[in-house]
Amino acid sequence: MGVVPAVADAVVVMFALTITLSFPLFGGQSVLPGSLYPAPLQDFKRWYVAEFGDYLLAQPPPFLRGLFWLELAFLWPLAIATLYGVFARRRWAATTSLMAGVSTLTSSSAILGEILFSGRATTKLLLLYVPYIAFAVIAILRGLCSCSAPSPASSAQKKKRV
Repeated sequence: MGVVPAVADAVVVMFALTITLSFPLFGGQSVLPGSLYPAPLQDFKRWYVAEFGDYLLAQPPPFLRGLFWLELAFLWPLAIATLYGVFARRRWAATTSLMAGVSTLTSSSAILGEILFSGRATTKLLLLYVPYIAFAVIAILRGLCSCSAPSPASSAQKKKRV
């Protein structure tokens, strides 16, 4: 395994780990009943909204609620699968990485468009959301350019079948 694929895997693991941990504990509070979350997590969300000026999370517009449901139903399980696939060195991890990257890039583009064109963007808020674009692009490239060559055993099995 080369250096570039190893770095891409490390970035994808960080990306998938943030989604796996942060969404159900933090982002899900915008769409799931508040009774599911303990008071410290609710307090943390209030602190985050105040500290970073995240007006979208304070009063999520309908499009953001839709994106949160998409992340809960699609991206969160995909991030878990990507983590498993990368750690277990499964070939299909490239596909889950590609899917997670495209989903995140699409969602992040809509969110960043709202933040930038609303005129209410703070530097702190942008510094929080912009890295997701970079993570998503790296996950997409990892999925498209998975440089894993077939193992010699699988080539020998193919010859026997012919």
